[in-house]
Amino acid sequence: MNHFFVTPDAVGEELIRITGSDVNHIRNVLRMRTGEQITVSCGEEAVKYRCELESLSEDTITARILWVQEEGVELSSRICLFQGLPKADKMEWIIQKNVELGVSAFVPMQTRRAVVKLDAKKEDSKLKRWRAISESAAKQSGRGCIPEVHSVMTFAQAVKMAAEQFDHCMIPYELAKDMQATRKILDDIRPGESVAVFIGPEGGFAPEEVALAKEAGIIPVTLGRRILRTETAGMALAAALMFRLEGM
Repeated sequence: MNHFFVTPDAVGEELIRITGSDVNHIRNVLRMRTGEQITVSCGEEAVKYRCELESLSEDTITARILWVQEEGVELSSRICLFQGLPKADKMEWIIQKNVELGVSAFVPMQTRRAVVKLDAKKEDSKLKRWRAISESAAKQSGRGCIPEVHSVMTFAQAVKMAAEQFDHCMIPYELAKDMQATRKILDDIRPGESVAVFIGPEGGFAPEEVALAKEAGIIPVTLGRRILRTETAGMALAAALMFRLEGM
C-alpha cells in the first residue's frame, strides 16, 4: 500500500490534507482515484493512519481516516550514521538501505582520506538528492518518520556532535580487536538510548581521526576479521542494532 508523510498540522480529527509534490504523484503518477486507500504518517513514531481518498484537487488531496495503527514501527533507540563521504553515488545506496534497517539520521562527513570534495553548490544539490532518497526509502519501508540527512560536517564537528548528543558512540576500525567487546557494547544498549555510528570513506579513518574520536569517548570496535567496504560496514552494524533493538 502506498505510504505518504505529512506534517502534524495536516492531521485533523477525521481528515488528513496532503499537499506538495505528493499531490502530483498520487494524481498523475499513481493515477489514484477517490475510494482508494493509502497509509499516512506525520512523524509521530507510534502512529500510522489508514485512509481513504475523499477528494483530489490540483493542489490538495483530502483523505478520510479509517483507523489508526498505534503500534510503532520505529526502533526503540535513535541511531545516527556518521558517514565519511564515499565516491560516486554510494551515499545514495547507503542512505536507502540504512533507512530500511531503521537508521533515524545521517551525518555526511568530510574526512582526511575522503576523495570527494563538495563546494557549497554541489553540497546543496547532493543534500536535496539524499533527502529525497531518504523520504522515498521511508515510504517504501513503511517508516513512521523520514530520517534526517544533515548538512556535511568536518570530522571534528561530527565528533563533537556525537559526544554531546548520543548515549553510545562507536567507530568501527580495522585495527580494533575483540569481538566479545563489540557484542558487550551492543548488549549494553537499552531502549530509548541513542547510538552514533562512525563509518570511514573508502580509505578508512586516519590514525589521528581515530585518536580524536577516542579522546571524545567514541569507542573503536571490530566488525569481524574481514575488511568491509564503506557501503557495507554501516549496514552490517545497523543490522546488528536492528536485531538487538527490534521490539524492545
